[in-house]
Formats: sequence, C-alpha cells, structure tokens
Amino acid sequence: MIVFFLRHASAGQKRSNAQQDDKRPLDKEGIEQCRYVGRLLNTLDTHVDLILSSPLKRATQTASLVGNEIAYEQKIELAPALKPAADYQAFRDLLSSLRKMEAVMVVGHNPNFDRFLSLMVSNGASDAAMEMKKGSVARVEMGPKRSVLQWMITPRLVKSAYTSAQVSSLPKTSKK
Repeated sequence: MIVFFLRHASAGQKRSNAQQDDKRPLDKEGIEQCRYVGRLLNTLDTHVDLILSSPLKRATQTASLVGNEIAYEQKIELAPALKPAADYQAFRDLLSSLRKMEAVMVVGHNPNFDRFLSLMVSNGASDAAMEMKKGSVARVEMGPKRSVLQWMITPRLVKSAYTSAQVSSLPKTSKK
C-alpha cells in the first residue's frame, strides 16, 4: 500500500487554549502551500482511494484543499489516530484496517508525524529519523515486512520549482 503523509500547512501561532487551538484555521501562506503541493501531486498523477484527516480544522482544511487539487471526490474521513497526541500503535492499527487499499493519504500534525514516519521507515529502530515541515508530503511504500520512503517534498521546494518553471517559460528579450 502507498501511504502519502501530508502534514497540515501553515496555520499561524499555536493558541494557549487547547479548544481554540483545535479550531485554528490555515493562514494565507498555508492555503498557498496546499495549492502548490496539491498541484504537484496532480502533476504526478496522484490518486488515492481514501483521504483520512485529523479532526482539527487546520488538518481538515489541508486535506480538502489538496484533495480538490488531485480531484479527490469522496468524503474525507476523520481519524482520531491522526490527532497531535495520538500514539503510534493507534496509527498502525488505522493503517492495518486499510491494508487492502492501494493508496491512502493521511493528514496530521507534528510531533507525531515525524515520529510515525521515522518509525515506519526505520522499521521501529528510530523515532527521530525524519522531519516534516508544515505542508510537506511524503510517499511511503508500505509492505508487510518493511516500509520504504520513496520521496518527501516541502512546499518551499515545490514553490521554487514552479517559480523557476514560470520564469524559464517567459519569452526571452533581446538586447539592442
């Protein structure tokens, strides 16, 4: 099974009140990050059978915006195992329940996404091997005995690539 890890995009400063923080939306930069990452995934012809998201607003918004860019038409499912304080075993159980699917996208938070991804690709040897920036996406091939990180891309890299592509496609001006 292919698992796309998508960390929620930029959502401004954390709020001290936990209930208010759960409702914190993406900021302008976060919305832009989602568009860039979604467009890249669309360019890579990414298709997923299911998008699962943490129930927190910034994660559901990220899931929705990226889902729109890749033409995902089903309902995004909310999964408590993707909340910031979720544990690895709950996450593994969630993935186990989906093992018959070809590709899924999970949308969540740090610090647990760094841990989950690290534990998966190191076969449990390290919980600090990977670092996901806000709005990053990673593609992992999950097998019965081991999982392999295929790639990980940050929104800054995607934006830079798009900006470079746009500049290089501009008509050249001749000097007179």
